[in-house]
Amino acid sequence: MTIRDSYDYIIVGSGIGGLYTALLAREHGSVLLLTKGTIEDCNTRYAQGGIAAAVGDADSPELHEQDTLEAGAGLCVPETVRILAREGPTAIQELVRLGVEFDTQQGEVLLAREGAHSVPRVLHAGGDATGANIETALMKRLLESGATVKEHAMLTSIVVSDDGRATGVRAFHAQTGEESEFAGRFIVLATGGAGRLFRYTTNPEVATGDGVALAFRAGAAVNDMEFYQFHPTALHLPGAPTFLISEAVRGEGGVLRNALGEAFMARYHAMGDLAPRDVVARAIDTEMRATSSPHALLDVTHIRASRITTRFPTIYSYCLGHGLDITKQPIPVAPAAHYMIGGIKTTSWGETTVPGLYACGEVASTGAHGANRLASNSLLETMVFGKRLVERTLGRNGGEPDGDRTERVFKLPNRHVPCAQVPPLTLGNLQDLLWRNSGLVRNGDELLWAARVLSVWRTMSRARQAPMKSGQGSDRAANELVNMVLIARLMVEGALVRQESRGAHYRTDFPEPRKEWELHTVFVGEERGWHQPSCASGIPQ
Repeated sequence: MTIRDSYDYIIVGSGIGGLYTALLAREHGSVLLLTKGTIEDCNTRYAQGGIAAAVGDADSPELHEQDTLEAGAGLCVPETVRILAREGPTAIQELVRLGVEFDTQQGEVLLAREGAHSVPRVLHAGGDATGANIETALMKRLLESGATVKEHAMLTSIVVSDDGRATGVRAFHAQTGEESEFAGRFIVLATGGAGRLFRYTTNPEVATGDGVALAFRAGAAVNDMEFYQFHPTALHLPGAPTFLISEAVRGEGGVLRNALGEAFMARYHAMGDLAPRDVVARAIDTEMRATSSPHALLDVTHIRASRITTRFPTIYSYCLGHGLDITKQPIPVAPAAHYMIGGIKTTSWGETTVPGLYACGEVASTGAHGANRLASNSLLETMVFGKRLVERTLGRNGGEPDGDRTERVFKLPNRHVPCAQVPPLTLGNLQDLLWRNSGLVRNGDELLWAARVLSVWRTMSRARQAPMKSGQGSDRAANELVNMVLIARLMVEGALVRQESRGAHYRTDFPEPRKEWELHTVFVGEERGWHQPSCASGIPQ
């Protein structure tokens, strides 16, 4: 272990949450930003849809708040949503100040409409390259700020003092082979989501949910992990990687059709193709099953070609590179894992249940998204609550109360399964298990089987976890896999105990929402009852 360096702020993650929080923090002290890949590796870069804020003449924070609450299916924290909507316009002004150039038309900002929004309120930068434009602007400013940035540094643990306060982190540096310990007054996790838990995802390879696992081991409460949002329209072409087809495509008039060419969304929701994401994703899944097709079709061939190529240059070029001209042919699409709605439980000031440990962005569960995130609220959330997080470290809170939540608290159980039936623990097997048993449509029997397998895998992975070694990428992958098994357990156990359907969580054995489950699931404490199964040596490693 190298000699400890000390910083005022240690921020982990290089998406918009990490970069923006680091920029603000740098105005008040020394900053270390750690990222396990390069500074460009993050979900923000892939955000096509844009950022929602009530900046239009026909809009208001109150209307934005109402749309967010309705999409959240009864589980949003109202005060948190109110803050999000109220502070939205200011966040947009801040991004403009930092160098983000939003798309305009005749001198006015161009606003698009996406699913479950009652009016156009989504801003874009560079058409469908909004995330990349924001990431580039913030990264440039951070590198000029004097903050210390360490790339290829994977967090291995959060240092917690005897009195329960987070005081630092340990990280492994893949290029030097060193494990270093850094001390910090404030530790901020902005590590993003965990889409790589699933076989099909719009997320990049770095999205393995490490922050949730590390915070949980450090004693932080984690909540609402059963709510994982599946984007309805990911490109489904043989030989092509899973690729996001923005919801804004439907906002521009794109029509979903089944394999028979029938427009079907009017049968599922009054808002048709612009229904909430959970409704659209399950409708596509239903139509795929009914027509025995591996995909549905998103048709934009009736829209002027120049409009499509100008409005969606990234999507158009990507599809054309795989032999598909979307101005002439419908786009084959299918749902894919997209956004982790639950995460580390935080207040509206970014505080976790561990003093000194904060979280923002997708890794955090602020209560703003409820059971189903409203499209394009995620980038806004990172801006609004990243700013409040830094304000809280300075002792500011304005006297505002934090939103109350009705909760039910659980601990992870130790489940048993005949060892002969447990498949080898590999990334592929984990992704297949989650996709089949805890994906878009769930039921109790499949969830219970997944919970049992994951319990055995967790015991195995914990027993054999070893320190990372210099220059071995597989060691990073092995540590990611350990984290992913823990996160999968939190997700599956949350889905198993929630005996209802609500928002992004749908169970065929409990297909309706239930009033008694209008509450948040919270998991605390590490797994109990750990022991190495007697037949573990016979399980393929």
